[in-house]
Amino acid sequence: MTTAGTAGTAATAGHGPLTGVRVVELAGIGPGPFAAMLLADLGADVVRVDRPGGSSLAIDPAHDVTNRNKRSVIVDLKSPDGPARVLDLAARADVLIEGNRPGVAERLGVGPEACHARNPRLVYGRMTGWGQDGPLAHRAGHDVAYIALTGTLGMIGAPDTPPAVPANLLGDYAGGSLYLVVGVLAALHHARATGTGQVVDAAIVDGTAHLSAMIHGMLAAGGWQDRRGANLLDGGCPYYGTYETADGGHMAVGALEPQFYDEFVRLLDLEDFADARRDWTRWGDLREAVAARFKSRTRQEWTAVFEDSDACVAPVLSLREAPHHPHLAARGTFTDHGGITQPAPAPRFSATPTAVRSGPARPGADTAGVARDWDAPRLVTDLPQGD
Repeated sequence: MTTAGTAGTAATAGHGPLTGVRVVELAGIGPGPFAAMLLADLGADVVRVDRPGGSSLAIDPAHDVTNRNKRSVIVDLKSPDGPARVLDLAARADVLIEGNRPGVAERLGVGPEACHARNPRLVYGRMTGWGQDGPLAHRAGHDVAYIALTGTLGMIGAPDTPPAVPANLLGDYAGGSLYLVVGVLAALHHARATGTGQVVDAAIVDGTAHLSAMIHGMLAAGGWQDRRGANLLDGGCPYYGTYETADGGHMAVGALEPQFYDEFVRLLDLEDFADARRDWTRWGDLREAVAARFKSRTRQEWTAVFEDSDACVAPVLSLREAPHHPHLAARGTFTDHGGITQPAPAPRFSATPTAVRSGPARPGADTAGVARDWDAPRLVTDLPQGD
C-alpha cells in the first residue's frame, strides 16, 4: 500500500489526462458521486454543488472517499438565486452531472435546456436507475431493483437459495457510474470536435443489461442455461467457484482452460479426475472431492500450495486484508490519504499519471476558491445579480 502525496490542490495539481476539464456535479448519492470521483481522479476539476444540510448518506463527509479530489460549494437550488448560481458554473464547465429523477432538474431551473442556453458545448450527464423515459422512469428504486429486472441478479448465487446481492457494485457502479463516464467522455470528444454539447442518458438498467452481452450470446447459442448455478461462469462448474477451507476461509478457483485444470487437479492430488473437466456427469463427484480437499487445510496453507502455479487459484480476502496482499501492495493498488485506506485511482497512464490529490471535499469548504478560479463571484454573494 502506498501513501498519497499532499502537494497541490484539486484545481491546480495538474495530474491526469483530464487536467483542464471542468465538471459540475449536482450532489447526490451512489453512482453519480462515484462517476464524478472517477473524473476527478483522472484530473478533472470537479466542483460538487452540495445542498444546505448535506446529503442523506449516513457517513461522516470526512470519510466519503467518493468525494476525494473534488471541491465543494453549497447552493440552495430552491432559493430565488440558486439556479442562477449553478448556471454560472455550467456556463464555464465542460460537463455537468446530475442524478435526480426525470424532470427534477428542469423544475429546479438547471435542466439541459437552461444549461445549454448558457453553454451550447456543455455535456449534460444524467444518471438514473430506470432512465429518462419508460413506464418506470419516475419510480423510486435502488441498485438491487434495477439489476433484478435486467436478468443479471437472477444469475448470481446458488440454485437452491435466493439470488445473492453483489453489494451495489454491479448496478450502481458497473452498470451506472462507469457507463456514465464512458458516455460523458465520448460526448466530450464530440463536443470538442463539433462545438456541440448533448445530453447523456445513463440508466443503470441499460448499462447492467449491456454488461451481460456475452451471456446473451451464449444463451442464444445454447451454451448457457437460463438458471442459476448451472453454467460455466456462475458457480455451476466445479472448477470455477469458491470453496471453504479448514479455518473457515475460502479459496477462489478459476481453472477453466485445460492446462490450468491439469495443474489444479495435480496440486490437489486429484489426478483421478483429470478427464472430468468436460464430463458433466462427473461434475458432482468432482465438486465433492475438491470441497473435501480444500477443507483439509487452512486458507494460508492452500495459498502457499498454489502460490507459484498457473492453476488460477487465489485466497478470498476481506476488504481489510486486500491492501496488504504482496501483489496489490507492490502495485500500489490501494493507497492511504488522510488516514483513510482506499483504492488508488485507476486505470494508470504513462504520460499523465493520476493521484489522490485531496481528501473528501467538505460541503461548502471551497466556495471562495471556486468563485475565484471559475470567475463566478455570485457563489459568494447573498444577493442575486443580473446575468
